[in-house]
Amino acid sequence: MKSKSVTNTQLVVWVIDDDFVSLFATRYGIEQWNGNCKVIDFDSAETALKIFSDSLDSDEEKPDIILLDLIMPGMDGWTFLANFDKMTKGKSSTDVYILSAFTNSKDRKKAKEHPSVKGHFDKPLSKPLLEETFNANYL
Repeated sequence: MKSKSVTNTQLVVWVIDDDFVSLFATRYGIEQWNGNCKVIDFDSAETALKIFSDSLDSDEEKPDIILLDLIMPGMDGWTFLANFDKMTKGKSSTDVYILSAFTNSKDRKKAKEHPSVKGHFDKPLSKPLLEETFNANYL
């Protein structure tokens, strides 16, 4: 994982989740962990993927971290990851973390083995979970 000092540069975090309560809770957890983060949330994986794709062809800001829900209507998290991998050819400076309830143990195992997934968070996301995972890598 890369290290980005959020004291000098604002860390950009995208949250992709169709559940508005989860989006709110995740944003709140991130802001409690570090108030210098720029949090952008999406309730659609398709929209996030389109904006990410557009940013690859320009100097537009790219996310440092994506928190991705797996179970969503339309494009789910796995399809987002497959397209993300195609776009970045497996070489991205964006770290992807799964944000899920993991009701399916196969999904948990698949997430742990996926080359583009840096880790996972069980919902609901909290400040202590973020501190445990992110402090060493992003502060």
